[in-house]
Amino acid sequence: MTADALLLPKAELHLHIEGTLEPELAFELAARNGITLPFGSVEELRAAYSFTDLQSFLDLYYACMDVLRTREDFRDLAAAYFERAAAEGVRHAELFFDAQAHTSRGVAYADVVGGLRDAVDDAARLGVSGSLILSFLRDAPVEQAEAVWAEARRDLAGIVGVGLDSAEVGNPPGKFAAIYAEARALGLHAVAHAGEEGGPEYVWGALRDLGAERIDHGIRSLEDPELVRHLVEHRVPLTVCPFSNVRLRAVDTLAVHPLPEMLSAGLHVTVNSDDPAYFGGYAGQNLQAVAEQFGLSRGDLATLARNSVTASFASAQRQAELLADIDTWEAADGA
Repeated sequence: MTADALLLPKAELHLHIEGTLEPELAFELAARNGITLPFGSVEELRAAYSFTDLQSFLDLYYACMDVLRTREDFRDLAAAYFERAAAEGVRHAELFFDAQAHTSRGVAYADVVGGLRDAVDDAARLGVSGSLILSFLRDAPVEQAEAVWAEARRDLAGIVGVGLDSAEVGNPPGKFAAIYAEARALGLHAVAHAGEEGGPEYVWGALRDLGAERIDHGIRSLEDPELVRHLVEHRVPLTVCPFSNVRLRAVDTLAVHPLPEMLSAGLHVTVNSDDPAYFGGYAGQNLQAVAEQFGLSRGDLATLARNSVTASFASAQRQAELLADIDTWEAADGA
């Protein structure tokens, strides 16, 4: 049954495009831009992908990001992601991008978003639709976010929403409320990371202070029964990333991941990859792993895929197309 879970049609809703930078591409871009990486080989860099917590991951994540300098670099990064994602059944992807992490290095915002738009447009040839979510770094001064937002709002083509990421604990979402209010007034969707390393109060903050329509991670929501009732009643999607949660020690092992409990509670859960180059697997591999770990049925997997589509910001027509593809997959033998 799980043999073809890898190819189940689905949407990817929690994907940081910078987190798809595979070591091979990192070295290729470093050579292109005349940058010397602090690693002697692809193998040495891959071996460095061993993290004790979120901060140790972020330290390496930002160090590798330095190879991204030009519009062509961002296009090539996203194009490589779309090729891998399409091979694992992803048919729609909403890409987070951390503009601040690039503009703070002197990279022009127009080059970042321009390269990503180029790749999104080209992904149509793979049968994959896509859009962008401008994410703000919650552990950086809010003035940085305001500066990027002032530039981004002048041209929102291809951008479907705003998000909030990076180190959660000690960085509650409230200080970004004004930016989120402006974004929502301009018709953008609102999402936010919450309830990964931080507790349920961070999820409540994202909902109340930011008007978040979708919670990224949210696994610690289970600690608050009132919050669970609210999320179920209002059908708030939670974009869960199993491999990421294990690698960053949010849970000890995949075997004790709360995904089955979240599904049993009636939460609108989706399965995603977060930073797949660093965490060991793209969306299809995450789904296949949880299917095998928890003995999920073909119907269970189809439900997770449908959740990903209905939780997406794709058009109604695109959602209908993808849901029909999932129906076809579920009805197939799958042997």
